[in-house]
Amino acid sequence: MTDIRKLFAENLKLFRGRLGLSQARLAEKAETAPNYIAMIETGKRFPTPAMIHRLAAALNVDSPELFSADLVKNKTVSKVQETILAEINEILTKRLSELSKTL
Repeated sequence: MTDIRKLFAENLKLFRGRLGLSQARLAEKAETAPNYIAMIETGKRFPTPAMIHRLAAALNVDSPELFSADLVKNKTVSKVQETILAEINEILTKRLSELSKTL
């Protein structure tokens, strides 16, 4: 898969996930087949300009946003932040539990 295809696929999945849409629901909103969305997201197909516009409209974004490299970078940063926060929460929960036993 070329970089632009991979970038598009990642951003499509990201925007779809942010809206809580299944592939089937996005396909319905974009007036296409769910398996076509799956093929785009796996890099097996690349949409036409008209389909890119329909997908963007279905996701309530501008078409160029589906090609933004910043989104993928921000997604990675968000995952790291989530991991760190989960670890902090685990440590604090453990410490509070230990503290409550000594009181």
